[in-house]
Amino acid sequence: MADSDSARDDAAAPLAPFPSTASEAFLDALAAAGVEYVFANLGSDHPGLIEAYARAGATGDADRLPRLVVCPHESVALSAAQGHAQVSGRPQAVVVHVECGTQNLGGMLHNAARGRVPVLIYAGASPYTQHGELPGSRNEFIHWLQDVRDQRGIVRGYVKYDNEFRTGRQVAQLTHRALQIARSEPAGPVYLTGPREVMEEPVPGGGAVVPVDPAHFTPVAPAALDGATADRIAQALAGAEHPLIVTGNAGRDPAAVPELVRLAESAAIRVLESVPAYLNFPASHPLHAGYQWNQPRRHPALAEADVVLVLGSDVPWIPTVNRPGPRARILVVDPDPLKEQTPLWHLPAELYARAHLGTAIRQLADRTERLPARRTALRLDAARAAHAARTAELAGRERPDADGRITPELTAAALREELARRGGDTLVLSEAVSHYHVVSEHLRIDRPGGYLASGGSSLGWYAGAAIGAKLADPARRVVAVVGDGSYLFGVPASAQWTARRYGTPHLVVVLDNQGWQAPRLSTLALHPDGHAARSGAFPVGFGPEEADLPGVAAAAGGAWGRTVTKPDELPEAVREALDAVDGGRSAVLSVHIPEAVPDRPM
Repeated sequence: MADSDSARDDAAAPLAPFPSTASEAFLDALAAAGVEYVFANLGSDHPGLIEAYARAGATGDADRLPRLVVCPHESVALSAAQGHAQVSGRPQAVVVHVECGTQNLGGMLHNAARGRVPVLIYAGASPYTQHGELPGSRNEFIHWLQDVRDQRGIVRGYVKYDNEFRTGRQVAQLTHRALQIARSEPAGPVYLTGPREVMEEPVPGGGAVVPVDPAHFTPVAPAALDGATADRIAQALAGAEHPLIVTGNAGRDPAAVPELVRLAESAAIRVLESVPAYLNFPASHPLHAGYQWNQPRRHPALAEADVVLVLGSDVPWIPTVNRPGPRARILVVDPDPLKEQTPLWHLPAELYARAHLGTAIRQLADRTERLPARRTALRLDAARAAHAARTAELAGRERPDADGRITPELTAAALREELARRGGDTLVLSEAVSHYHVVSEHLRIDRPGGYLASGGSSLGWYAGAAIGAKLADPARRVVAVVGDGSYLFGVPASAQWTARRYGTPHLVVVLDNQGWQAPRLSTLALHPDGHAARSGAFPVGFGPEEADLPGVAAAAGGAWGRTVTKPDELPEAVREALDAVDGGRSAVLSVHIPEAVPDRPM
């Protein structure tokens, strides 16, 4: 009887006050820094974190900690954190299992790095004691197998900062420092590790043995152009016969888009979006000069430009097929104007300036509005005519092909028209690879913040990004347009399971040409008359059986799914898919399209 009474007394005993371990101090530091979500794939290195969440739930204090989102695959976790940060502007956290989970981040870490998106990644580390010397000491066989020489070295080429928690009393300080570095431009991912013994360490006072005030860890203030440099750029633009702005990332801050419109209108400057990761300029504006991706032809606006301002672009043009004229003056403004993490990168520019894009755009717009510009009216008339001609030419492509098959252009048009009919705020995620240009050209997006790409080149970003974007702004409709290769790279079973569990319904439109077309097109570009071209022997197809791509989403996440093969099925299918999403259920619409035809240089 005494033992039973003792057990009841123990069960009723109050839990120790928060926080009691380094794990809790870490979560508290994330929350204090404004991190709302921890996207996690948990392992044996995370008992302290699991216990912290359980204790918070048991004491009714769960809202104090960032919300835990369990992701069955690490790539979904990181792309979800990236998608949230791209929409919200606030870094989120990812938790993975030692070096194994770190390596599973793979290509999504590339995307966050190349896209300059702030994300904090935490991975446990194998315990450093093996005889029970400390709480958390090794007690599973995997702890020996996961003990590697340089776990942080796995990611060092992709992160802005890496460090290891060596004592629980320093956890809060290092967490805030990592987030400060992640948020400072050029932004990017950071990586922290902690052995299990450290994360189980009792830490009094919230880990703040050294006082930590989040207000003392703000990101570096936005950098402006110095006055002389801003004047020089503005005078060059105002004095040009054919000025052109090339950008891919100006819309990272949606507030910069109307300022870019103001700058363009001040001197009738056309704007060309090159490899855009954001909506940088309204597609319907007459000064919008179009888009360029991999098309092997010289863009007419770039060819005629005498002054080119490269305003936040990683690949403003591809020199072998598309570049400004030899006499064009080139000026570069960017948070990272030399692309210091890209070993081979150069533009023949007369000026390189480091500045926050939104700040620099406002400075230049203020100056050009005060300067007399040459031939403004003539340029504006020419821009209107070119824009109208391009719009009409694109509209002519929005039809079935000669064999009566659905084309990517027809698919985009059907989606555009149905979204316009419904109204509301829609965010489009694009990972269509061989048809990136189709998504840009035919959806005609105008709303700042209405378009996102990964900013990198590793496929599968869309799957988690849709989840993160929806969590960041639940009222928005989220639509992803992807290729079938991208769809599979996104680990759709994991992503759809996560979307269903956490209530983030979204639509995925799959442009399904039954294979990876990008390597096929690359081979044809280099070997147009080679053996592969003559025989059709490209080992990139998914045939002969056609995969049930929507079936994956239906099985894993209860999503609505349909495959269409005929043009007359398309409008109804798009309506049904969006009905499902607007009703709170994810949807996958697979559209069978022909193999992509390589563009030929003009």
